[in-house]
Amino acid sequence: MDTKWIIRGLLIATLALGTFYAYDNYASPFHSTPDVDVLLISDDAVSVTTEPRLTFAPADRTPNVGMVFYTGARVDPEAYAPLARQIADGGALVVVVKHPFNFAFFGVSEAGDVLLEHPEITNWVMAGHSLGGAMAAEFAERNQRISGLVLLAAYPGDSSNLAFRSLPSLVIYGSEDGLATPAEVEEKVGKLLSPNAELVLIEGGNHAQFGSYGPQAGDGSAAIGRQEQQDQTAAAILKFLRPNRS
Repeated sequence: MDTKWIIRGLLIATLALGTFYAYDNYASPFHSTPDVDVLLISDDAVSVTTEPRLTFAPADRTPNVGMVFYTGARVDPEAYAPLARQIADGGALVVVVKHPFNFAFFGVSEAGDVLLEHPEITNWVMAGHSLGGAMAAEFAERNQRISGLVLLAAYPGDSSNLAFRSLPSLVIYGSEDGLATPAEVEEKVGKLLSPNAELVLIEGGNHAQFGSYGPQAGDGSAAIGRQEQQDQTAAAILKFLRPNRS
């Protein structure tokens, strides 16, 4: 066999292996836990649709507040169904966006389509977990229709100018988070968000338990259960959103 074809074959094989390794380590998702499946079914309290996005809406009222949610990197959108459903049950529309490869930076502008699809909503809030939070902040910065920002274990990117905009913001983070540590979150938020940003520290909470997808490498060990962390998170978000309840 011609030497140049052997070399070419080796190069192609090396590239293929490298691509597989990169995908396996950086693009393969954190799958949602099996217990969330039942939460993707509508009932008398919450109406759920799963395409083209996960949409949770109060079944017995027309919401006036909508929240667009960007997921953490590599995390299945369904992993946020428990949190989204609690918030919808409290009176707000929640739309969890599905991004290519579950990376929010591949579709920062996706929220724009959501806003157009729901003209009944008068107040829009951007939200996100981890990387999704940073991308949600980026969209909020450049869209004047956004009236609030909710970040879970997240903070804006270093290029953000949100510190100069009086955008109501809520930052929720866990004391045991090993990926977005409390010190890191507090430092970044102090520099990159409005001085009026509200910070809520969940004692015993970690990074992964904002979603329902199991443990995450590098994270700290939570001192409270996932349900407790998500209950506290939903309560803080509903207090911030103040949706109509009738």
